[in-house]
Amino acid sequence: MSNVVAVGDANFESEVLQSSHPVLVDFYAIWCGPCRMVAPLVDALAVEFDGRLKVVKCDVDQYEALSLRYGVSKIPNLTFFKNGEVVSQIVGYTNRRELITYANEVLGS
Repeated sequence: MSNVVAVGDANFESEVLQSSHPVLVDFYAIWCGPCRMVAPLVDALAVEFDGRLKVVKCDVDQYEALSLRYGVSKIPNLTFFKNGEVVSQIVGYTNRRELITYANEVLGS
């Protein structure tokens, strides 16, 4: 998980909105079973796409206002940002293949 940065109110703008690379934000909660199931896939994606896609995690319980700002009402919520804008989103559990497909689409757009 060393490739994955925790974000919140203090560093969301610098880590996500001002990033020179596309960013995947994993909006999650520690009590969420599907979030725990998707976490290893997100961690593996961070390693596989290192240097091309930044991967960060945001605890929706700790940063509720931030989550609401981006329309996160169901988790897990994997939101892709590019140039500070939301460009794609996966809501609910996903598999490795779908996650990689989304990541490649964002990087290719």
